Amino acid sequence: MAREHYPTTVEVTEGARLLALRYPGICRLGRVGSSRAGRPLMMLTVGQGSRNVLVVAGPHANEAALGGATVLRLAGQIAAARERGEDDGSAWHFLLCIDPDGAALNEPWLHGPYTLRGHYEHFFRPCAAEQPEWLPHDGVVRAAALPETRALVGLLDALRPVLQCSLHGIDVGGSFVQLTRDIPGVPERIGKSAAELDIPLESGSSDAFQWPSPGPGVYVMPPASDPAAGDGAHSTWVHAQRYDGVTAIVEVPMWACDRIADTTPHPDADHALRTAGAALRRDLPTVARVLNRIDPQLLGGERALLRTVRELVGIGPQLTAEWDPAVRPPDAAPLPPMTTARVTSIEVYAQRVPLRAAAMLRRIAAVPSVTHLVDTWCEAYERAYRPRWVPVADQVEQQARSVLAVYEGLCA
Repeated sequence: MAREHYPTTVEVTEGARLLALRYPGICRLGRVGSSRAGRPLMMLTVGQGSRNVLVVAGPHANEAALGGATVLRLAGQIAAARERGEDDGSAWHFLLCIDPDGAALNEPWLHGPYTLRGHYEHFFRPCAAEQPEWLPHDGVVRAAALPETRALVGLLDALRPVLQCSLHGIDVGGSFVQLTRDIPGVPERIGKSAAELDIPLESGSSDAFQWPSPGPGVYVMPPASDPAAGDGAHSTWVHAQRYDGVTAIVEVPMWACDRIADTTPHPDADHALRTAGAALRRDLPTVARVLNRIDPQLLGGERALLRTVRELVGIGPQLTAEWDPAVRPPDAAPLPPMTTARVTSIEVYAQRVPLRAAAMLRRIAAVPSVTHLVDTWCEAYERAYRPRWVPVADQVEQQARSVLAVYEGLCA
């Protein structure tokens, strides 16, 4: 039995090249841009129909491997169907990795071991300004600083896709989908798949805290003018709407936490939220103090890591303002029903963010004080949620099925 394996960006590109060779006339592989470091942005197109679907892998650098594997899974399935004569008039365009520079910084993890500590040993996620999905807040798309963002927007403008799927993943949690428009039938489809694969549905995601949910694990983004839309209002997700396109953000966990699916009322939500908020406001400044004590000459390696650490430690207080009763402004929107799932998602988030900051700091300054934080917080993370590993093949299957569920629901 072959050892389970996340593919590197090079392996994903090679897999796409082999599909293009296997299915000539059906699959086409081409370059659609370059990264900041000059790496190619490659896109595999399957089919020649007039109804376009754009699937984007790697919008977050730490999630690129899962997205790349899902792209190959979907592209192979659709190409085989086309060869059999099954053609619904669609063309699928798979952007293999929108942030290959960031993905490269995560690749040591892909070889295992697949443990939480191993994951954070090689963790990288760029600061917000260096994530390709985000657009300028002034709405001037052509002013986007990143060539990766400009390439993605150019594809959206050229293809005018009926559906854009953004492939994401999380470390600990459940599977869920965020949509820019409600699509009937999606909750049932992804729920059935998740049950078959023993993956919990994230039924109260902190990423969609005030968003309506038509069913477990599915959230519909409010209009961009609504403050509840949050960061999504300034993203390539909403850019597709100018062509009446729908965007689906498809999330799948590496480790499952079953509490994330518990929709019963939390027994003491107020205390739990205050505790989570206090922990986040305590732990991020702890990382900041350690950073300030480190000799600047020891801060070697990739500067993008340091930029993200500085961003995270600087925004700690504002991260809790939406949900922590201790700091919520008086005019804040009422809290949604605080189920165990919703509280757990917030608690996971409150532990995840400082751990990310400490883990990235350790990569550029592996001093004992930083290593101690990473070790201690990884152990606390595991104790708190008892996460269980989801096999890579099941992660890919759930993500691929979710994409197809959205597409088929949209076409119904």
